[in-house]
Amino acid sequence: MTDDQRTETPPTETQRTETQRTGDERATLASFLDFQRDTLAMKCAGLTTEQLRTRVLAPSGLSLLGLVRHLAEVERSWFRNVLNNEAVPGFWKHPDGSFAEFDVDTADPDEAFATWHRECAHARELVAAAESLDVLGHHGEEVFSLRWILTHMIEEYARHNGHADLLREHLDGTTGE
Repeated sequence: MTDDQRTETPPTETQRTETQRTGDERATLASFLDFQRDTLAMKCAGLTTEQLRTRVLAPSGLSLLGLVRHLAEVERSWFRNVLNNEAVPGFWKHPDGSFAEFDVDTADPDEAFATWHRECAHARELVAAAESLDVLGHHGEEVFSLRWILTHMIEEYARHNGHADLLREHLDGTTGE
């Protein structure tokens, strides 16, 4: 993909997941998480590769593409490694083993979005298959319920979607929920 080509990252604002207002706890939490996931996609929709890579808030190294890659890592870590005990490595690493998701100068948006979408889909499958929200996952000595993981993921996306709002507004003036 060339820098001037648009990257398609549906859904659009009108296609975001509607949050459950009367569903059970799992459906409500899952719908709020999907709403936040859709919001990130919306913030990235229609931008060029160069725009997605742009770091606009010096001295921060944040970019929209970096946020997408970071949240793919977060999805993988919490759902595969903690909840499902898969012990899979991260996607983007430096030779020394440190995370490299925010190093986007040559990053491929299509790869990042495909990876993020795959991780979100896998997380949805794990959430749907869990016996209850009381299912426990482990990270070292720490124990987390699925309920806590879903709540944390909503918080994680909400915080980063605030960053995405600022990045997008600076890039092209687009504002909105």
